[in-house]
Amino acid sequence: MITNDALTSYIRKTMSDAAVSVTDRTGTMDHFSIKVVSDHFKGKNLLDRHRMVYQALDEPMKDGRIHALEIKAETADGS
Repeated sequence: MITNDALTSYIRKTMSDAAVSVTDRTGTMDHFSIKVVSDHFKGKNLLDRHRMVYQALDEPMKDGRIHALEIKAETADGS
């Protein structure tokens, strides 16, 4: 299990300006929907943005604390 605060912390280690919103999709604390808003995404396509989020969450993905992840990644201006 991993907490919303821990997920936010992992993201902010690589994207310090990130606004992170986490939803537990199943109540089991291992299936998440996450929205990350960061200017680090400027100039990046959707695939690169998702890669950045997966890279930030590499440790909990590898050790099984995150089983499924739905990602929405955008910049502060909504792009």
